[in-house]
Amino acid sequence: MIFNIRPLNSEDYDATLVDWWESWGWDAPQKDFLPDNGTGGMMILDGDTPICAGFIYVTNSSVAWIDWIVSSKTYRKKPERSDAVVLLVDTLTQLAKNSGASYCYALIKHKGLMQTYEKLGYVPGDSYTQEMIKKI
Repeated sequence: MIFNIRPLNSEDYDATLVDWWESWGWDAPQKDFLPDNGTGGMMILDGDTPICAGFIYVTNSSVAWIDWIVSSKTYRKKPERSDAVVLLVDTLTQLAKNSGASYCYALIKHKGLMQTYEKLGYVPGDSYTQEMIKKI
């Protein structure tokens, strides 16, 4: 299947992404916590139907952080759903490479998503870490 891929726009956060995170029982990250105030990533679509989206942080080192992958809970086509997530992570990885990054980092809790990353050549890091955030 051929998907449409596009950069996130200023409407996506409020119109789509927050609902997706909430439908999965997750708290949506604050918009200003995300790269480029919620537009620093890509969305994969089946025609005009959004399937999944994710973000890329470009850093002042050789590392790019690819994270906040989220999908529509109501899009149930198989294998299109998993193919779209693979395409998303691969696209974000290529964007990281094109930006000059030598490494991609991801913080993942979902087993299925971990398998997607591993399929694309990512290897597990430490498993004993705890996510820590402080708003300053």
